[in-house]
Amino acid sequence: MKDLINVTRSSMPEFEEFMEEIKDLWETHWLTNMGEKHKKFAKCLRDYLNVNMVTLLANGHLALECAIAAFDLQGEVITTPFTFASTTHAIVRNGLKPVFCDINEDDYNIDVKKIEALITEKTCAIVPVHLYGNVCDVEAIDSLAKKYNLKVIYDAAHAFGVTLNNIGIGNFGDASIFSFHATKVFNTIEGGAVTYNNEELKKILYFLKNFGITGPESVEFVGGNAKMNEFQAAMGICNLLHIDEEIRKRQQVDKRYKENLGNVKGLKLIKPQSGVKSNYAYFPIVFDGKENLRDCIFEALENNQIIPRKYFYPLITDYECYASQFDSSLTPVAKKTAERVLTLPLYADLELKDVDRICGIIKSLL
Repeated sequence: MKDLINVTRSSMPEFEEFMEEIKDLWETHWLTNMGEKHKKFAKCLRDYLNVNMVTLLANGHLALECAIAAFDLQGEVITTPFTFASTTHAIVRNGLKPVFCDINEDDYNIDVKKIEALITEKTCAIVPVHLYGNVCDVEAIDSLAKKYNLKVIYDAAHAFGVTLNNIGIGNFGDASIFSFHATKVFNTIEGGAVTYNNEELKKILYFLKNFGITGPESVEFVGGNAKMNEFQAAMGICNLLHIDEEIRKRQQVDKRYKENLGNVKGLKLIKPQSGVKSNYAYFPIVFDGKENLRDCIFEALENNQIIPRKYFYPLITDYECYASQFDSSLTPVAKKTAERVLTLPLYADLELKDVDRICGIIKSLL
């Protein structure tokens, strides 16, 4: 396992640093229920993301479920089929119907030019995804939302620390959610957050994540248990101190991939977005030509103990739980991309010589 190169590897602080941060938990015995670590991390995170308000949760999926639930929506939600299962599951688990919009061929985000045709009298919201950390066309989405009185909840699970024209990505829409899963650019082991500007939302999210409890003897809402515990918060406090350096290291890996693969015929790389400060979350490549080419290279890398991922394949509309309800041929760009995409290993400590080796295997087969 030592020589195995996974698609990602969790960033962690020094052992002694984390031990020092959690040491006082043995004195207080306060392990959950919004203790001092939780409060400290929430403040640090709000400052780093440059947002007005933040609510911490146990994981990114529950952050999205709670964010959607907070708006008490009914009807249809327009979203993308080219994403992780969580995005659609959160919509469905709130009793809403997903309506899938195709993606664009530039950054694989939702194609804003195709959203309006999908809006009906039943549409209540749009849930776009800043896929791979690439920023959606937030201005066009905002314009549509205002025109049709729709809520916009961004799935920003991939976009931690990303800015658009120096504005933190968590400031757009009615709310944005982040994932702090161990595989992400920034992690709290597990964890997530919702960012927003509406003070009323703060109260609702608190009730939703804490059983609907509104007082010592009062439960006014049907809520769940989605609280971030103190150990998660402590990991977040430590990792946040090093996040800029982690992103800088990821940038070097990204740069090396582009130097190796930027001019390789048959490969498509994502171009940098104007005005966007990236977090270098993922390095997806899309193969032109035969559909089985991606799978051949995937197998060759695996044979060399290199584990890429087909992010995201299959399309959500081809999942067993959804295939009978949706037709993936109605989103042809997403369908084609899912069949040809491969996400290469990228993490802060990935050695550049390993990047060269990965690229050498790919180029030898192309």
